[in-house]
Amino acid sequence: MNPPLNRTISVAPMLDWTDKHCRYFLRQISQHTLLYTEMVTTGAIIFGKGDYLAYNQAEHPVALQLGGSDPSDMARCAVKAQEYGYDEVNINVGCPSDRVQNGRFGACLMAEPNTVAECIKAMQAEVDIPVTVKSRIGIDDMDEYKDLSLFIDIVASAGCETFVVHARKAWLKGLSPKQNRDVPPLMYDRVYQLKQEFANLHIGINGGINTLEETAEHLQHIDSVMIGREVYSNPYILAEVDQRFYQDSAPIKTRVEIVQAMLPYVEQQIELGARPWQIARHMLGLFQGQPGGRIWRRYLSQNGTHKEAGIELLTDALDVLLEAQTKATQFQAEMLP
Repeated sequence: MNPPLNRTISVAPMLDWTDKHCRYFLRQISQHTLLYTEMVTTGAIIFGKGDYLAYNQAEHPVALQLGGSDPSDMARCAVKAQEYGYDEVNINVGCPSDRVQNGRFGACLMAEPNTVAECIKAMQAEVDIPVTVKSRIGIDDMDEYKDLSLFIDIVASAGCETFVVHARKAWLKGLSPKQNRDVPPLMYDRVYQLKQEFANLHIGINGGINTLEETAEHLQHIDSVMIGREVYSNPYILAEVDQRFYQDSAPIKTRVEIVQAMLPYVEQQIELGARPWQIARHMLGLFQGQPGGRIWRRYLSQNGTHKEAGIELLTDALDVLLEAQTKATQFQAEMLP
């Protein structure tokens, strides 16, 4: 077995968001945070024409989130993930979308713990990397603690040692995926209760976590914290993670240094056929709350989709931002008595 991952802090798998460009960008901010891919289905990996497992080696530690329910296919994809060098394979038992339900995976599998258990057994029989589960606290009318506890017990008995639990239930009918991220109330205590009952398991928590102070509080009760949308809208929240939660004394990069660190990667990806906007769109929130932050976001948004855009998209945006910051500093100085 590989050494266990230090999964204290992770970034949630987010469809259309946490692609390889996003993960490379986030890795410039934190060296230790565990990153997850977007959910990739077994069908895409086995039958798709594209390379759905490609990533940059700089992304480590990185986990593949897998969508599926056929034990044989799940095992086959886990083997591919290990061959590619992924540090973990995570089974999606939390997504509530209709498309996912029609494929018989995601949150609907909370009603089929034995199916998930069979997948765990089949996958662990073929790979050495950790096989983990990300779930909700319940679905539809199966939303009592006893239902969640039974699910965890059955899947853990099959050999799964790590669960990340989104502390909201999911309504499979009646709410959209977006509504399922906001409407059902957060029930953090239920995840804490899981850790008390299953002290031998690694229990992580996800859902509505917006600050490192909240993160630290959760870590008083459970083993790890997964942050989602807040990281995407305000990626610099990860800047202090390495020092605060991993005891890494390396200097914290400034936002400008992060942009500069991205430039060689953007040039490389352009040469490989990528468009700058495919990368820059993940960087819109880098200067959130900072002087010039809106200017940075607006410049990228207005110029990023132009066909002729190149590496200067970021360098020019940075120049405009720094000019705005200089003017703001000068204005503040002039206002002093």
